[in-house]
Amino acid sequence: MKVAVLGAGTMGNGIAQVTAMAGHDVTMRDIEQEFVDDGLATIESNLQGGVDRDKVTQAEMDATLARIDTAVELEPAVEDADLVIEAVPEQMDLKRDTFADVEALVDTDTVIATNTSSLSITEIASALEHDERAVGLHFFNPVHLMQLVEVVVPEQSSESTVAFAEEFVEGIDRTAVTVRDSAGFASSRLGVTLGVEAIRMLEEGVASPQDIDAAMELGYNHPMGPIELGDVVGLDVRLDILEYLREELGERFKPPQLLKQKVRAGKLGKKTGEGFYVWEDGEIVGTSGDWGDDA
Repeated sequence: MKVAVLGAGTMGNGIAQVTAMAGHDVTMRDIEQEFVDDGLATIESNLQGGVDRDKVTQAEMDATLARIDTAVELEPAVEDADLVIEAVPEQMDLKRDTFADVEALVDTDTVIATNTSSLSITEIASALEHDERAVGLHFFNPVHLMQLVEVVVPEQSSESTVAFAEEFVEGIDRTAVTVRDSAGFASSRLGVTLGVEAIRMLEEGVASPQDIDAAMELGYNHPMGPIELGDVVGLDVRLDILEYLREELGERFKPPQLLKQKVRAGKLGKKTGEGFYVWEDGEIVGTSGDWGDDA
């Protein structure tokens, strides 16, 4: 089928990649050509890495790239789409506006999904006239490596929409878990809880970022530690999610002052070159601040 992915950033380009690898025709759209080009370059790099490790054949890489089209304008991106997945920044008004803009351009049976990691999908879906078509498809970063996708069911979603979403996830060789639309869903509440406690440990001087991350990677078999994951996701995104969960669920999600200071300083993680770690060319080269090493 034809799938439109709105947003070519970290999540958007990953969703576009795995969808195209599964055989669907994909149009990846962002608001500027530079963002689209960067997203496509990331997909090519991920695929080339798979080829280099003998996880992907050259033929599979070529076929995947051939299935991905790009756009800057919204209308050609969503034209004739069976499924639209928005992966725009975590801002309620932006997501609601995106849903409404998409609905004005697609058929009445097109499913419109959001990749939000924590915002109320019921509220996002209320921007639609035909809100029974709305659903959450919460992918995990890095999308091309992570197997889980949360299918999040808002109040308005029809049984057929949920079934469509579950079948789509299975069809792209991922595992779906279906959850009700509640603040933070299942995974984000648990993941953010771990991440915020790790930041509090930094504030208290319990251990360095590297040692905290190593504890979870080696002790609990996590693919990435909570401090590094926060840098990869974006510390501004982490802060926004915490503020939302605090409003919805209470003070246990109060953001640490250290996280607020990082965001105020513009040290947002990997995307700015510095967060709790220092990044160069997408790789960690040191830590930001005095954590008991010479980085």
